Amino acid sequence: MSDSTLKALFFNTSLEKTASESHTRLLLNASANIMARAGVATEIVHMLDYQVPPGVYPDMTEKGWDRDDWPTLWEKVVAADILVIGTPLWLGEESSVCRVLIERLYAMSGQLNDKGQSSFYGKVAGCVVTGNEDGIKHAAMTLTFALNHLGYTIPPQADCGWIGEAGPGPSYGDETEGGRAGFDNAFTARNTTIMSWNLVHLARMLKGGIPSEGNDRRTLKDVTLDHTPPG
Repeated sequence: MSDSTLKALFFNTSLEKTASESHTRLLLNASANIMARAGVATEIVHMLDYQVPPGVYPDMTEKGWDRDDWPTLWEKVVAADILVIGTPLWLGEESSVCRVLIERLYAMSGQLNDKGQSSFYGKVAGCVVTGNEDGIKHAAMTLTFALNHLGYTIPPQADCGWIGEAGPGPSYGDETEGGRAGFDNAFTARNTTIMSWNLVHLARMLKGGIPSEGNDRRTLKDVTLDHTPPG
């Protein structure tokens, strides 16, 4: 099943300044390793290694910011067939860094491919969520909707995650008396494997893109709808 033509980009939107201190990074590593063994080229980007201001414009230096690394990261997004967003949970929601990433992806929604479609067409996406409070499915619902709205194709079961007991406690991968927290969780291992493989399978299927009939924005500027009963 090796496919060296596919590229996967993982965004870690942890609030940790240093990537090595991120618990979310550990589960992203697990997914990336599965894809790498399938022959997919993988890269993990720690968002806080870059200066990416909030906003919905392709380059926020045009809106008064002194520096914006998003154009550099956008080149990585364009080159990737698979996008995986990793986020921790805070108060049941994805991180503030994650919301900035979604905003900046949204800023590129006007970019079209050579078929006149959203530049995200023909690409697949999923998400990884970690924390020690409830909210995996809620955050996954928010992220996969946003990504699908932009043009990404979301495969079946395109999310995975781990949460410990509610309240203060170990985060994913922390050393405990029983070993590394979450590492022996069968549900997390199963869902991470399913998500990773489904992303690879669907990315392979969509490698030629999506047909442009009915979704070429260049031909839809003056489109009208027929409201009469069909037939």
